[in-house]
Amino acid sequence: MITIGVINVSDRAAAGVYDDEPGKACVALLREWLTTPFKPVYAIIPDEQTQIEHTLKTMADEDQCALIVTTGGTGPAKRDVTPEATAAVCQKMLPGFGELMRHTSLQYVPTAILSRQTAGIRGQSLIVNLPGRPKAIRENLEAVFPAIPYCIDLIGGPRLESNEAIMKVFRPKGA
Repeated sequence: MITIGVINVSDRAAAGVYDDEPGKACVALLREWLTTPFKPVYAIIPDEQTQIEHTLKTMADEDQCALIVTTGGTGPAKRDVTPEATAAVCQKMLPGFGELMRHTSLQYVPTAILSRQTAGIRGQSLIVNLPGRPKAIRENLEAVFPAIPYCIDLIGGPRLESNEAIMKVFRPKGA
């Protein structure tokens, strides 16, 4: 069974102050778009860089998640350290993901320039940082998702298929 990691990085959600809407929104989108069966591996953790790094490593190395999406911790505030944790555990960074997400978000809010989403590769896992609000998660993931299955192909991960009527992914002919 293919595993996909979802990490909600939020001090308040980790403390139980509010419900985990961002993480649930990610899983719902992936279930809507993917026809490939997958098992979510789930975590709600505080904005602590060492804990984010540990969780990313565990999901990539032990749980062997093909895709790991994080929600939250991508802004300029002092405790927003998700991009730093992602960069610390990845062998390769993929800045195009963040560039496209910021470009997409600028169509909705001028503060998108403050966002620091990024993506990178650890082993055979693609890690993508998303914002923390469900509406922004959909907008951003919708923008980059067409490239995600092919990226996972290229790094030796499992083949992910989508419901083409809802989410069309791109693969070169013959791929």
